[in-house]
Amino acid sequence: MTRSAYAAAQPDAVALSERVHWIGALDPTLRTFDIILKTANGTSYNAYLVRGSDGVAVIDTVKEAFAGEFFTRLESVADYSEIRYIVLNHLEPDHTGALPELMRRAPQAHLYISVRAQAMLKALLKHDQYEYTAVNTGDSISLGDRTLSFLNTPYLHWPDTQCTWLEEEQTLFSGDVFGCHYCDARLFNDRVGDFRFSFEYYYAHIMRPFREYVFKALALIEPLALKTIAPSHGPILRDQPAQYPAHYRRLATPALSSEIGGEKSLLIFYISSYGNTARMAEAIYGSASEVEGVRASLYDLEGGEIAPFVDLIEEADGIMFGTPTINGDAVKPVWDLLSSLAVVHTRGKIAAAFGSFGWSGEAVRMVEDRLKGLKMEVPVAGLRIKLIPSDEELDACRGFGTAIGRALIGEDEQTVVDMA
Repeated sequence: MTRSAYAAAQPDAVALSERVHWIGALDPTLRTFDIILKTANGTSYNAYLVRGSDGVAVIDTVKEAFAGEFFTRLESVADYSEIRYIVLNHLEPDHTGALPELMRRAPQAHLYISVRAQAMLKALLKHDQYEYTAVNTGDSISLGDRTLSFLNTPYLHWPDTQCTWLEEEQTLFSGDVFGCHYCDARLFNDRVGDFRFSFEYYYAHIMRPFREYVFKALALIEPLALKTIAPSHGPILRDQPAQYPAHYRRLATPALSSEIGGEKSLLIFYISSYGNTARMAEAIYGSASEVEGVRASLYDLEGGEIAPFVDLIEEADGIMFGTPTINGDAVKPVWDLLSSLAVVHTRGKIAAAFGSFGWSGEAVRMVEDRLKGLKMEVPVAGLRIKLIPSDEELDACRGFGTAIGRALIGEDEQTVVDMA
């Protein structure tokens, strides 16, 4: 169904309850979101209207190109003169595109944003004359017989994100949390098609890098008596809503720690043109494995897919990369894996680089720079060996592995270079 057909089929607001309506927009033909996310089912821009005995609140708006649908649905359930509050859970353009026009049509409305959104408001909306109130966890506003309270949930997935709780309806307007890019005009999770893939894909690319903040948000959300979760994208979650925070907790919880006990996990990735970097990797692996409290694993990048390695790295304590230098650079599989790490939390992990070279040997230093850019700790300078490693050089590799192993268990005597 085309975008215009979707809009024509559903011109009015959709009731979540007698007092709460969906006034968003549907974008079924979108296939890429923010460059990096694929959207096989399109997406929705969910905005909501809450009616109290003392006025109306609008929670989020839509992408600017879809403002017409937003205003049509809003007008089907409220007059602009009734709007007292506009709440923005997130300032990204797909949430705020219709805000300038909404403020023009409802000039009496007061804007509410998170405390961290203040610095972003002018830059994103190019407007420095909006009057607003910055709110934090525990703050609330009253619509008479309805109350909106705020939960500060930063970095899910921008610094400014928050959730809004409507206590009387037990409805959480969750922003990007528990959302996904999945467009279905039936709107509710007990009516739409199978969106499980989209839900987990969205989590993996949007929330996964901020796992520590997921746990902090869940600490605020899980105690709520949830009847409905109303995210900014994807289905509205009214059937068994508590299963979605529980699923986030499962997705965010490392499995490896329960399997290897208190040992530190060290992953050693390498790729080798003529076997020289492989010899280095094997020597490093052998000595690191002998450090008590370290569980080392060795992987040849030539024989594996990138995605499973990313999953391993997320739960590991230490990562090492071995690469030859070819044409003054590290080889492509190494860069492919490193570039994939933007979706996982890497800050503070112990890391190192090594490799054999024939002429210039830049690859190790280049990989080290990338590791530092990912906010990892590099306690030992990278190890480079020209061509075939000698017995003495293999001994140096063993010492290198031991040093990294000791750094993992906190026994390293060298100064850690922390670029975070």
